[in-house]
Amino acid sequence: MAPESNNGANTVSDLADLKDITGNAPAAEAVAEAPVAPAAPSAPLREQELDAQGRAYATGRRKDAVARVWVKPGTGKVTVNGRDQEVYFARPTLRLIINQPFEITDRNGQYDVVATVKGGGLSGQAGAVKHGISQALSKYEPALRSTVKAAGFLTRDSRVVERKKYGRAKARRSFQFSKR
Repeated sequence: MAPESNNGANTVSDLADLKDITGNAPAAEAVAEAPVAPAAPSAPLREQELDAQGRAYATGRRKDAVARVWVKPGTGKVTVNGRDQEVYFARPTLRLIINQPFEITDRNGQYDVVATVKGGGLSGQAGAVKHGISQALSKYEPALRSTVKAAGFLTRDSRVVERKKYGRAKARRSFQFSKR
């Protein structure tokens, strides 16, 4: 394709046009022969991690609670320590915490979850199950990882109870001051 001219000004639409305009053939060849980086793959960089039964496994942690979570395709049934989530986590806020990873990825009712939780209280256990579900989801569907990570569900919440110090009533509270 030859360079076009608009009122004496040259426009470049191809590298060959640039060579014709500048007359600097070796530089144009050097540009043409430069190695080109491969295009970014459209598939996710991570692979799907499944066990022999076709489930994704992950460990979730929060406060003193540790949850072992298995995720597999199903009807949306969540089982915690052998009991249904409505029985184990009676408070609706705790069930809402557990379902957050499914809501943010638009996967409500598509996966069955089996979790075993030890340690901590109910609030910490719900956070641990949420962390485990988020990690297991990203292992089952690696394309969802960026969505779950952007919501902050893959990061372990490192806040724990502060220890009691000597000379104090609690972690920071002093004993009551008595003037006399």
